[in-house]
Amino acid sequence: MKIYTKTGDKGETSLYDGKRVSKDDIRVESYGTIDELNSILGFARNFIEDDEIINIIYKIQRELFDVAGELATANNEKFPEKINEEHILYLERVIDEYISKVEQVDRFIIPGTNKASASLHMARTVCRRAERRILTLNKQEAIRETLIKYVNRLSDTIYAVARYLESDLKYVYFVSE
Repeated sequence: MKIYTKTGDKGETSLYDGKRVSKDDIRVESYGTIDELNSILGFARNFIEDDEIINIIYKIQRELFDVAGELATANNEKFPEKINEEHILYLERVIDEYISKVEQVDRFIIPGTNKASASLHMARTVCRRAERRILTLNKQEAIRETLIKYVNRLSDTIYAVARYLESDLKYVYFVSE
């Protein structure tokens, strides 16, 4: 089987529901950024030695296929696997667990004191970009609030775990209230 179809040679691609769109369409940019995030999380796993965190990342990676699938479907009724409130509650539990394990600081930290935390901070920034792309898409076509909320919580989750994995905090400056 060949992996090239030649159907995209003129700058278009097919969505999950068969609709053809430009490859630079904001919808393609949205799910493409989720795909990039998924790859970076896979990369980050290679530097993490904690089995619990590795399992969290695997779970998130599986869920990102559903996020991307829904974003890749103009008619979201045609995509059956949707992120729901339980997925968000899970992320909130992970955030609470890992933030409770770290020193609370009132300063910005310089991210990436080791390979594990650095790679997760890269994932966090890509997640934030994905969120921005999804919000831009939402201005054109309605995206479910639950999906938007999930991606927002996901960046917080990645931050919490990355922060937990930091080995030697370096501070930038004091943040006044």
